[in-house]
Amino acid sequence: MKPMKKTLLIIVCVLFATAAVSFGGAEPLANEEKSGLYARSIEQVLRLDAEEVDLATAVLIISEQWNDNVYGRRYISKIDDMALEIRSRLEAKRLKANYKAIAVINKYLFDELGFESVPEANNPEDLFLHSVLDKKRGYCLSLSVLYLSLGERLGLPLYGVVAPGHFFVRYDDGQIRFNIEATSKGGNATDEHYINKFKVPQGDNDNIYMVNLNKIQTLGCFFNNLGNSYSDIGNTESALLALERAVQINPSLAESRINLGNVYLKTGRIKDAIYEYQTALKINPNDAKAHNNLGNAYTKKDWLNDAISQYSRALQLDPNFTDAYKNLANAYCKRGMFGRAVTQLKQAIILEPKNAFLYSQLGNVYSQAGDCEKAIFQYKKALKIKSDLAEANYGLAVCYNKLGLVDDEIRAYKKALASEPDMLAALMNLGNAYFGQQKYDAAIEQYKKAVRIKPDNGTIHYNLGAAYFNKTNYELAWKHIKIAEELGAEIAEDLLAKIEDKL
Repeated sequence: MKPMKKTLLIIVCVLFATAAVSFGGAEPLANEEKSGLYARSIEQVLRLDAEEVDLATAVLIISEQWNDNVYGRRYISKIDDMALEIRSRLEAKRLKANYKAIAVINKYLFDELGFESVPEANNPEDLFLHSVLDKKRGYCLSLSVLYLSLGERLGLPLYGVVAPGHFFVRYDDGQIRFNIEATSKGGNATDEHYINKFKVPQGDNDNIYMVNLNKIQTLGCFFNNLGNSYSDIGNTESALLALERAVQINPSLAESRINLGNVYLKTGRIKDAIYEYQTALKINPNDAKAHNNLGNAYTKKDWLNDAISQYSRALQLDPNFTDAYKNLANAYCKRGMFGRAVTQLKQAIILEPKNAFLYSQLGNVYSQAGDCEKAIFQYKKALKIKSDLAEANYGLAVCYNKLGLVDDEIRAYKKALASEPDMLAALMNLGNAYFGQQKYDAAIEQYKKAVRIKPDNGTIHYNLGAAYFNKTNYELAWKHIKIAEELGAEIAEDLLAKIEDKL
């Protein structure tokens, strides 16, 4: 009996030992109890307290909304595995999950796995965590989100930090505090570096810049970039929703207000756009882009003096801001101040001598000023750089029309339409040129194309009716002249009577 008891004791000890090893190896990650892990919609996430949010889960829900082929839980598992690998390395080195863990994370993430920063943040896909994990590349915000997602699983006191046009990570346990630059393999930079490089506005206690963000505030920054991503692919409705959320979460983030203003301006909500730009400038008065965009809104309202003031301020802040020179030139041109417009565009051309659009715009200024020779010279410069630039060919055609060079005019309109087949003004004017040559069939062809694009334009219907009249197709002439009349176009008094006589 005694040997049996001894054997039983050995078995029991082995079982307990095995269970202890198994249980120790399955120690949960630091985010295990977070309510945010179980969220299934972004609305659920936003109802949570900031500390209950699981950042990776939240941004992967957004990934699923962006791309139907993304299954977020698969990426959550991947991040969990990465965190477990980092934790095992810390244990092997007998390091605690504190500031000493950062060097281990950096070596694993950037040196071994090869995550890197993209040279330019111009691809909307580079924002999303699933894409960062698949391609091992991202920009400041998206790489920081990955870093923060690992940190929340390891229990590290990591925070997102925003500066104008930039985002980075900060370690702060209340005693030790330093910044982590995800675009530079986790390198360190001082607060002063960010303040100076990104021109962080100072003196406002409610300012969101350079402070430790909670997870909801970090999501607010993400919504700002998400809005831009949706805007880039032409989904204005989703862009508007994302940017309005961004402003609601982080009302003192000037970039969100500027981007929301851009969408408002694009959709014709000019008053709302002006409010957002003005509010952004109260937060960050030295933002050249905000001044430029406010100038665009004022131009839309035809408040040209105010627009000129904003463009000029933008150029004081950034003398290399090409778009501000272009916009200021446009405002001067609208005021009939052609000499000043020319000066601004020549300055822009010094900055970008290979920009065909600048030469084309300069040609437009000369054309409006009545100097067709100089205008043609500039249009031809533009076309040497970009031979298919529709607006330059159109400008040439207008100048040839003024000079009575009809054949050259027609050729230039055709070149413009080869690049932009739906350019309404080119179709109408080409129709008019053919009409003037009594080539009514060719004129009708162009007017019909124009009608398909803009069926509520009375002038096009009138010209089409007149062309049909000259072709003795009186029924179609009557039809289009009557449509033109209903649309409010001016009709020659005796034309309808002449058509009626022919019917």
